[in-house]
Amino acid sequence: MDESTAKPKVAVHKFSSCDGCQLAFLDMGEDLLTLSAMVDIVHFAEAGMLDENTPVDVAFVEGSLNTRHDLERIQAIRKNSRFLVTIGACATAGGLQALRNFTDADAWHSAVYATPEYLDSLTTASPIRSAVHVDLELWGCPVNTRQVTAAVRALLSGVTPAAEQDKVCMECKRRQAVCVMVAHGTPCMGPVTRTGCGALCPSFERGCYACYGPAENPNTDALSHWFEGLGLLPEQLREQYHGINSQAEPFTAAGNRYRK
Repeated sequence: MDESTAKPKVAVHKFSSCDGCQLAFLDMGEDLLTLSAMVDIVHFAEAGMLDENTPVDVAFVEGSLNTRHDLERIQAIRKNSRFLVTIGACATAGGLQALRNFTDADAWHSAVYATPEYLDSLTTASPIRSAVHVDLELWGCPVNTRQVTAAVRALLSGVTPAAEQDKVCMECKRRQAVCVMVAHGTPCMGPVTRTGCGALCPSFERGCYACYGPAENPNTDALSHWFEGLGLLPEQLREQYHGINSQAEPFTAAGNRYRK
């Protein structure tokens, strides 16, 4: 095929994660066929394509960095990619793995493994942006198909993808969902979390878990005051912020105020 007519190349890479964000691709259904007509997916282990080191136009990366080998891999991926896009909470904010950043990881290793010196683990679990330049971050646990499709179309068209900035509270208003904090006294991270899920949990009378990361200008001080009024203890307040997106700076700082 002539180089001028060749389809753009796309790769999907996995680091420490549950694979849920990669499934956002596979869950596209017929849209995946449309995507494959637009691009050439050269590496995607979940779908069977294996060519990790080929240069690509867009590299999607799921998962956090936890080993020295991870650091070497992500540097190579960055070098071989025109655009690097992180997908999901693990890649953008460390994910659940980053909860170990608040503990003594070496003590855990010694307690679990007979010879911990053979482990390649870093002292912390880190988001991808801590090691390389990231062109676009897609937040969510997991990301949704709409985000992935829109990102591919925008990047390949030379357009900056539009980022979700509304808070989950705004989505609740649009869905005419009753506020779980006001009506039921249920702790909810919706006032400081960006939308993307369609306010799924509040729609079923559950508090938001902050899956889509901090919204624009999150007022964590005001939300913490609300939580205190609901009777949450300091440890419970910390757990609200130090969850799926614990390494997102506004959440890290807010949770640290309640650490012993």
